[in-house]
Amino acid sequence: DPSNPKMAAKVPDIARKVDVLLGNLEDAIQTENKVAAREGLIRIAKETNFGDTQLWTRINSLDSPWMLDDLTRLVTEIGDKLEVIMVPKVEGAWDIHYVDRLLAQLEARAGLKRPLLVHAILETATGVANVEEICAASPRMQGLSLGPADLAASRRMKTTRVGGGHPGYVVRTDPDAQHPDAPRPTAQQDLWHYTMARMVDACCANGILPYYGPFGDIKDSVACEDQFRNAFLMGCVGAWSLHPSQIDIARKVFSPPVDEVLWAKRVIEAMPDGSGTVMMDGKMQDDATFKQCKVMVALARMLATKDADLKAAYQF
Repeated sequence: DPSNPKMAAKVPDIARKVDVLLGNLEDAIQTENKVAAREGLIRIAKETNFGDTQLWTRINSLDSPWMLDDLTRLVTEIGDKLEVIMVPKVEGAWDIHYVDRLLAQLEARAGLKRPLLVHAILETATGVANVEEICAASPRMQGLSLGPADLAASRRMKTTRVGGGHPGYVVRTDPDAQHPDAPRPTAQQDLWHYTMARMVDACCANGILPYYGPFGDIKDSVACEDQFRNAFLMGCVGAWSLHPSQIDIARKVFSPPVDEVLWAKRVIEAMPDGSGTVMMDGKMQDDATFKQCKVMVALARMLATKDADLKAAYQF
């Protein structure tokens, strides 16, 4: 809540540890505190030097009584500080078209020199059905985030968890014919695999960025790390941190493992133009694996520009 003095006091320190700081005006803000939260965000933005950290905001939903004032106040007061407007519960391209036009008018009124970008949250079944059109709806589109709690409710999923797996969502081994009463091992499955994969594909096809959303069980750092790593491996570029304790988890998970980066560098060095095939440690490398390695090294190189320890570990 940007109007909470204790939270506001932590902003300068948190800003030094993250890539994006999100001023939330929607969920978790009580109805009677909506206006105060908005004004608190404006005050924080004006008083804080964010350095290289981007300032984003999540406005209230487009069907709420607060959204129009959110955009009007924020763009005209701190539009020069904001980078991205996060729009919740986007259902189709029409929602992005509306926000795009409104932002253009407000930017002109405020005399802004650069356009604000738009990030949509995938939180409804209709939004998932229209995800490709949402991604292509405007040149302002920066990316998408998965909003698992609202999406679960929209789908009538029988879970009260915010992200992560569920102990009842499992696959079970077949029974042992010789011992039919023996225990049958199970493996818990990922409720969000399909949606995340579809979101990543839609984002990549349109040149924008996919993010995992929140993981609600703050005390379960192990499961949080697992969920973040699933998202990282599937192509997401980041995740939301609901609590300071999740920041280091996200930084760890979304930095590629050192051994994989060093391996990828070896492959690129062995076939610098990406053509042909080579055998390395008994593994065939070709054009496809060369492209995979370039993805890994490009991410490592970008992270190394901001982190001296990673730069040394990745041997740049």
